[in-house]
Amino acid sequence: MGTASSTTHAKTGSLLAMDPPRQAFMLLRTVFTVAPIIFGLDKFTNILTDWTIYLAPVATSVVPVSAQTFMYAVGVIEIVAGLAVAFRPRFGSLLVAVWLLGIIVNLLVLGDFFDVALRDFGLLVAALALNRLATGFRK
Repeated sequence: MGTASSTTHAKTGSLLAMDPPRQAFMLLRTVFTVAPIIFGLDKFTNILTDWTIYLAPVATSVVPVSAQTFMYAVGVIEIVAGLAVAFRPRFGSLLVAVWLLGIIVNLLVLGDFFDVALRDFGLLVAALALNRLATGFRK
């Protein structure tokens, strides 16, 4: 029965023809490519939100730059992370997971936005799931 699924996928190439693990891999890979790139780009425009409100003041005391300059660096890292997921999902998913852990720690140090920290923990677990799925596929 596994052969029929592979044959169908080879003939049609559609997402619906893929087996469920491959579908999950493609969905997570797409989300963890697109979302970090969009969020990273928004660090330069602040269309979605003023990102500096999510930054713990200790960050700018360790790295002596303005909060907005810090966010520009964050934006670049997020864009790189999204591209890493696109081209090297096994590595990129771990990069995103570590990045999300950093965001969670920042929010906990800030002492606010605990709901966002919890959501980001769920995303961290999803990034780790992508990593496990990526080990079953070549890339």
